[in-house]
Amino acid sequence: MAFSCEGRDPLEHTSLYQRAESEDSDAEGGLGNVNKMVMRPPGHSGKAKKGHICFDATFETGNLGRVDLISEFEYDLFIRPDTCGPRLRLWFNFTVDNVKADQRVIFNIVNISKSANLFRQGMTPLMKSSSRPKWQRIPREQVFYYRSAQHQNHYVLSFAFAFDREDEIYQFALTYPYSYTRYLGHLDNLCSKLLYTKRETLAESIQKKNVELVTITSDLEDTERPRKVVVVLARVHPGESPSSFVCQGLMDFLVSAHPIAQILREYVIFKIVPMLNPDGVFLGNYRYEYS
Repeated sequence: MAFSCEGRDPLEHTSLYQRAESEDSDAEGGLGNVNKMVMRPPGHSGKAKKGHICFDATFETGNLGRVDLISEFEYDLFIRPDTCGPRLRLWFNFTVDNVKADQRVIFNIVNISKSANLFRQGMTPLMKSSSRPKWQRIPREQVFYYRSAQHQNHYVLSFAFAFDREDEIYQFALTYPYSYTRYLGHLDNLCSKLLYTKRETLAESIQKKNVELVTITSDLEDTERPRKVVVVLARVHPGESPSSFVCQGLMDFLVSAHPIAQILREYVIFKIVPMLNPDGVFLGNYRYEYS
């Protein structure tokens, strides 16, 4: 995730797109993901110092459209809307670096469009770091979901966090990301050696990504014997990343040596589309595809 540009501060504030005002999109429809955006305190110029937090979401499944520095410790974060759904804002996934040890912050995600969500039931965001790659939930006592008079009475998700190591890259997400690249890697591994799997391309997305169909059954050549057909569709909406983990687990079980899996392969033909919306997944959208 290194970024460099000869003759310039490698952490200089840059952006993929200019902000565009839009009455139809709550002034956020023109936002792209932040790209190595450094938050300097007012009046500071020159090279970024440790503690001038650097935000980035220019990676697969990333989503963070804008950051406002509210105070020394507090930041307002804006989710980038779906590519063709400017009022759809729930998925977020971004990294933070250039922090100081023991630096404490409050992040406010201020433009969530779906107020009735699992944060109201006690769910908390996920966090991991470069030396601790296992995702973990931020403790509930550090997370608050409430209506904010300062943000037009919209719901705001606020969480407090303390960075404990300087040379770490920290990542925060709505829930466990499952990328298009990970999906392709799993299919390559699943279908490379097994005689009872068949992989074919159903369609090509606008971004030239394959929508794959996986067939799992005991005898792919036997078309005469009547068998039940089960169709499974996953990742219809890109923000439904848990469905990718469920689908991966299902396929891994169906090709295993478990006695029940062997019986299922004998009597059932499984037609599985593991990722119906690869463009939306890649872009970090919540519900829609590229267009």
